Amino acid sequence: MAKVKFRPLHDRVLVRRANPTSKTAGGIIIPDSAQEASTEGEIVAVGSGYVNDNGDVRPLDVKAGDRILLSKWAGTEVTLDGEELMVMKESDIIGIIAA
Repeated sequence: MAKVKFRPLHDRVLVRRANPTSKTAGGIIIPDSAQEASTEGEIVAVGSGYVNDNGDVRPLDVKAGDRILLSKWAGTEVTLDGEELMVMKESDIIGIIAA
C-alpha cells in the first residue's frame, strides 16, 4: 500500500477501511452488491489536534497505524492516488482495537 501524501487538518483523521467479509462463517459467499461497508479500519494520517475555544490544541488519542472501530455512517469518502479512503473527525471513531 502506497504512502498517501495527505495531511488532515485539526481533529480529522484519514482512514483506510478494512476489506468487507466476502464469506459468512457458514461458507456462503456474499456478492459485492450485498456487502456492507466495514466498521473496522486503519488510521493512515492524523491532524495536529482539536483546537478549543481558547485556541489551545489537544492532541488526538489516535495515531497512524492504529486499528479502529468507526461509526457506520461516519466520514467523507475520498480517492487519493487511486485508493478509496475516508476523512472523518476523531469523534466519529468508536474505539481503538488492541493488538
